[in-house]
Amino acid sequence: MSEPLVLSSQVGAVRTLTLNRPKALNSFTAEMHIELAAALAEAEADRTVRCLVLTGAGRGFCAGQDLADPAVAPNLEAGAKPTDVGQVIERFYKPLALRLRSMPVPVIAAVNGVAAGAGASIALGCDIIVAARSASFIQAFSKIGLIPDAGGTWLLPRLVGRANALGLAFTGDKLPAEEAQRMGLIWKCVDDSAFAVEVRGLAERLAAMPAAALAATRSAMDDAMHMSYADTISHEGRLQSKLSASHDYLEGVAAFLAKRPATFTDR
Repeated sequence: MSEPLVLSSQVGAVRTLTLNRPKALNSFTAEMHIELAAALAEAEADRTVRCLVLTGAGRGFCAGQDLADPAVAPNLEAGAKPTDVGQVIERFYKPLALRLRSMPVPVIAAVNGVAAGAGASIALGCDIIVAARSASFIQAFSKIGLIPDAGGTWLLPRLVGRANALGLAFTGDKLPAEEAQRMGLIWKCVDDSAFAVEVRGLAERLAAMPAAALAATRSAMDDAMHMSYADTISHEGRLQSKLSASHDYLEGVAAFLAKRPATFTDR
């Protein structure tokens, strides 16, 4: 029996999903997409999960789409029908990007090595990115005559501004993790020796926080990008009305007044 293409493990309230094609730098195939979608659905449905970590096996996070995969490999025979990469985006990458963006718990991308092409876009679509110092980010699309996809054209300019986004996309140059942090592309770059401890500590910290409020914060910030200032404030009020009727708000206030740690349970 072949080894799973996505490994799933859980310690406490932290679920870790590991892309598991290390010999191919965890590049995506249709089969790996299917396994990852199932693993994400399982994590979403499991109320014991309060934080999700996405990472890669071996020396890479994800090198993007496997160009040898039949779903995207061009037919080089004369007169052959062109490969429609757009269909792969709609079938696999769009559902993956949207699911990560709508998970009921915070999602950490633990970038342990290269994140290239769609692999970089998927990492950037997570809530928080922690990268090992040896990791790097590559917008590899221009090298094969394509544009950034899997949400890349939406994410890049919002994270680093138009000038940096176009520079990264046009050149396809490797961006070291330390520079990615300085540019504002990622949350944190840490030494390789401290990477696992840093990711675990952050995941455990987020898992103990009010998951519903964190998910609503993500949603509110994304929604605010398309709203006026006044509409944003009204939207915040609607979300606060919902959250202030929840257990976690009552528990948080009670814990604050009693000067004790809060125990959050909503999700």
